[in-house]
Amino acid sequence: MKTAEQVIGYMQSLADEAQALHLMRFFKTGAGDYGEGDKFLGIKVPDTRQVVKHCKSLTLAEVDKLLASQWHEVRLCGLLVLVAQFDTLCSKRLTNDPDAIAKRDRIVDFYIGHASSANNWDLVDLSVYKIVGRWLLMPSNYSDIEKISALDTLASSDNLWEQRMSIVCTMEPLKNGNASFTLRYAEWHLHHSHDLMHKAVGWLLREMGKRVSIDLLRSFLQLHANVMPRTMLRYAIEHMSDEERKQWMSL
Repeated sequence: MKTAEQVIGYMQSLADEAQALHLMRFFKTGAGDYGEGDKFLGIKVPDTRQVVKHCKSLTLAEVDKLLASQWHEVRLCGLLVLVAQFDTLCSKRLTNDPDAIAKRDRIVDFYIGHASSANNWDLVDLSVYKIVGRWLLMPSNYSDIEKISALDTLASSDNLWEQRMSIVCTMEPLKNGNASFTLRYAEWHLHHSHDLMHKAVGWLLREMGKRVSIDLLRSFLQLHANVMPRTMLRYAIEHMSDEERKQWMSL
């Protein structure tokens, strides 16, 4: 499939009304909920990934059309096309290739420029660390300061999903032993008001303890556990012993 129109037409043929109703409930699309008004075709993520395999070569102009779709799964498809294209440009052979570097930067610019299309937690979590997170560690025409500035812009946005991007993208650096980004944005969002951010920050702190250093996590908790939202704290300490979890929760 070489056009967004073809992709959307095919995905509409996969629609499942019963599954769509289930997804609308699961992703909180009711009035006043965080996913209010979103529309679903009823396509499961593995099936969307199969669609991506047949449209990975779409131009950014065509991906733009997918990201503008009213259908949640079509937007996910567009985001996963970007993930696939970015992954191809991250091969060892292309790591330092000037053309690949420019293309990676372009995809990141495009992704951040279309951040509003990733308007639910699954759309963020399935794409951001595989694009923006990897970009943080890759050669780029942007300086490290400019990369952090891009994340700061997301973190300071008044959009919940852009805020979530700033913390969830730090998963990729964690996988490579770098906790600096996670620490920066965990502190940034420490007093966030939304439960979905409490869960995201706690999740990334937990992963920091698992992948980088449990002592680093403990040091963070010593500074902040007494003021952290309880959900955030529970997520952060989930892999600790029962005794240690009780100690932290008692603060």
